Amino acid sequence: MAVQRNNLAFYDQQASRWWHEASTVAPLNRLNPLRFKYFDRVIPCWQGLRVLDVGCGGGFTCEFLVHQQAQVWGLDQSAQCIQAAQDHAVAGGLPITYSCGVAEALPFEAATFDVVVCVDVLEHVVNPQQAVAEISRVLRPGGVFCFDTINRTVRSRLVMIWLLETILRQIPVGIHDWKKFITPQELRAILTQAGFGVVKIDGFNLFGSTVAEMIAAYRFYQTTGKFQAHFDDDTRVMYIGTAVKG
Repeated sequence: MAVQRNNLAFYDQQASRWWHEASTVAPLNRLNPLRFKYFDRVIPCWQGLRVLDVGCGGGFTCEFLVHQQAQVWGLDQSAQCIQAAQDHAVAGGLPITYSCGVAEALPFEAATFDVVVCVDVLEHVVNPQQAVAEISRVLRPGGVFCFDTINRTVRSRLVMIWLLETILRQIPVGIHDWKKFITPQELRAILTQAGFGVVKIDGFNLFGSTVAEMIAAYRFYQTTGKFQAHFDDDTRVMYIGTAVKG
C-alpha cells in the first residue's frame, strides 16, 4: 500500500503526549537551543519583542521564546496541538496567546509583529508563496523572519525519508513529502517577491557531510539524546536563515 506523504495527522495523534520526555516529538524541543544560537546572531535580545510562531505545534518554540522574555503568540492548524500548548502554558503560568489557523491566512492585522518564526513548517504548508506573503504582511517594516526547512535534493531524500523514516524510524513514515521540499533558490525568490531583503541562508547541518560523520552524529544522539549542529555552506539537507522585511 502506498504511503500517504505529508501526513500531518501524526501531530494530532501526538498532541496529548507532546510534553512527555519519551514522546516521538520530544527531539524537536532539543533543536531550539541550536536554532536560536543562529537566530541570535540577528536578534541578540528578544526581550519585549512581539513574536509569532507559525506552526507552533504543542508549544516548544513558544515557551522557549517566553523564557527569552519575548511577547509570544503561537498558531497551528491542529486544534489538538493548540489545546496541548495552552494547557502546558497555563500549568506553567506562561503568558502565551495561542490560536488555531493556517499559515496562508494568518488571523492578525498587518504590521503586528517584530519577528515571525517558522521552523520545520515550510516543507509542510499547502502554499509556501502565500504563507510567506502572509508572514510578510503581519511583520512590521524592518521586522525579521526566522526560518528553517529542508532542501529538495537527492541527499535530502536519502537522509530525511529513506534513512530517518524508512530504515531508522526516527521520524514517522509519511511525515515528509520530498516533492514539497523547497530549494534555497526557490525560497529566496519567494522571499524577494514577498518584500524581504537582506536574506541570509546557511546549512543547518545535523548529520555531517560523510557517511562516517553521519554514523558518529547518530551514535552521539543515541548516547546523549542531544543534537550537534554546524552552520555552514552545506545546504543539501536542512538549511536555516533570516530575512528582513523591507
